[in-house]
Amino acid sequence: MTGVIKITLIKSMNGKPEKQRKVLRGMGLTKLNKTVELKDSPSVRGMVKKVTHLVKVED
Repeated sequence: MTGVIKITLIKSMNGKPEKQRKVLRGMGLTKLNKTVELKDSPSVRGMVKKVTHLVKVED
């Protein structure tokens, strides 16, 4: 499937700033090791860029 990226939460959001928590919740990542598939768009890429230290991205 082209145009879809898989994002997995690999580090806990505990103790992180509220702005980063909102970004993760906006992507649908609520629990550790949860994986979501989102459409590859500039807005999603921008969200991933803000929390790269917490997630793993697969194209």
